[in-house]
Amino acid sequence: MKRALISDIHSNLEGLEAVLKDIRAQEITEIYCLGDIIGYGPNPRECIDLVMDCDACLLGNHDQGALFDPEGFNSGAERAIFWTREQLEDPRQNAKENARLWDFLGELPRNRKEEGYLFVHGSPRNPLNEYVFPEDIYNQRKMEKLFSLFERSCFQGHTHVPGIFTEGSRFYSPEDVKNEYSFTDEKIMVNVGSVGQPRDGDLRSCYVILTDEGLQYRRIEYDYEKTIEKIYSIQELDNFLGDRLRAGR
Repeated sequence: MKRALISDIHSNLEGLEAVLKDIRAQEITEIYCLGDIIGYGPNPRECIDLVMDCDACLLGNHDQGALFDPEGFNSGAERAIFWTREQLEDPRQNAKENARLWDFLGELPRNRKEEGYLFVHGSPRNPLNEYVFPEDIYNQRKMEKLFSLFERSCFQGHTHVPGIFTEGSRFYSPEDVKNEYSFTDEKIMVNVGSVGQPRDGDLRSCYVILTDEGLQYRRIEYDYEKTIEKIYSIQELDNFLGDRLRAGR
């Protein structure tokens, strides 16, 4: 089986379309989305519509923020969520279509378990909200707890920083492993990176191809200037949300 793992799309239609195009060229059998379809970006409706075709999709904290009230968000992220909510409730759109989008978000699970794998948005301990950053390898208590909560491998997003955490307290960026990693008996946690808002200094969209033997990171160029122009044109979205796409931060 050959799966594509995508995450943190954040309403970036150009990034998502470019990634899906690349996935179609890779003979992928299934696509899993690890959450945060919406938030930050200018095309929430279109991105939800495309993600509906994924074989599995999880709830992200921004998806939950649109469904309920955003908690712990900075002011820019909060304004983006309120604007996103307005787009999904747009009275100019068909009421049944609006309901279809909301129903999809409302039915998303917080995790998925299968074949020794755990799929979450945040972490094994808190699937929605806990961040696991590269520097957390120095927090032995935290990492021991996280690794105790899954059987073989855990796949997540949330930080937008791709990389592989090993049970032996190592962190490997995609560059460290030349974008490919073969499974061993050692447990790993894998951050699959972000489709719509990369934050590792590489402005290209990021996703992972998962096979029985290992995984591969893929970086995909997209028309980020088009996304930025859309963000700039929407008063409720901070210009910073566009600016950071140029820097991959």
